[in-house]
Amino acid sequence: MSIKTFELISTTENGVQLISYVALPENAADDKPVAGILVAPEWWGVVEHPKSITERLAKAGYAAVAMDVYGEGKLTSDAAQANMWMEQVLADQDMLMARCRLILNDFSDQLAVDGDNLAAIGFCFGGKVVLDMAREGMPLKAVATFHGNLSPKQPADSKFAAKVLVAHGGDDSMVTMDAVESFKKEMDAVDVDYTIGVYDNAKHGFTNPQADARAAENNADLGYNENAAKQSWDNMLAFMKANLG
Repeated sequence: MSIKTFELISTTENGVQLISYVALPENAADDKPVAGILVAPEWWGVVEHPKSITERLAKAGYAAVAMDVYGEGKLTSDAAQANMWMEQVLADQDMLMARCRLILNDFSDQLAVDGDNLAAIGFCFGGKVVLDMAREGMPLKAVATFHGNLSPKQPADSKFAAKVLVAHGGDDSMVTMDAVESFKKEMDAVDVDYTIGVYDNAKHGFTNPQADARAAENNADLGYNENAAKQSWDNMLAFMKANLG
């Protein structure tokens, strides 16, 4: 399927430009909008990996946007820099969620996007972002995370309406199985419909083809796992097909 891509610029109330990246099926015509999926990147920002994810989603028939939550299109391959930016936005999680809501609204306002048929997927830090969007009660039908940070901004309550799919690496040293168990308890407490898949021999970052290079550059316990990446992607597409009309 041929696709088209463009930048979507959202301006916050204090003038910060959020430069997100949109990919759409070429035939997403004004008269027949398609379901939309928001993509929250890893802590590196809107680099090649999230851009390629949005393009793959567009080729699968969805409108997709890689969200620039840092603002000004900032991106890096340096873990120390990424960590600093991530901590800056996590220091004001209400601001972070306001940025996500702004991007969601601007994205769903696109004529090609069915604003009543939205989902989100997130990677690592982005996993926390999309789960927190659901915790805030944003209009998402489905949320999927890949090697995601599961810790909540605030515990889920009755506002949490999305169904959840978690793809977790069995060898992830950054998000522990204890964190997964805590997440299960949080979801169970408010009867969220969730599925957790644990992928063998998969480390943190297992979906990112650049993970091995990032691991070497930053002395970090990351790793790409082609089998886990493919299986988790296929499972996510089936999950989206089941939950987006």
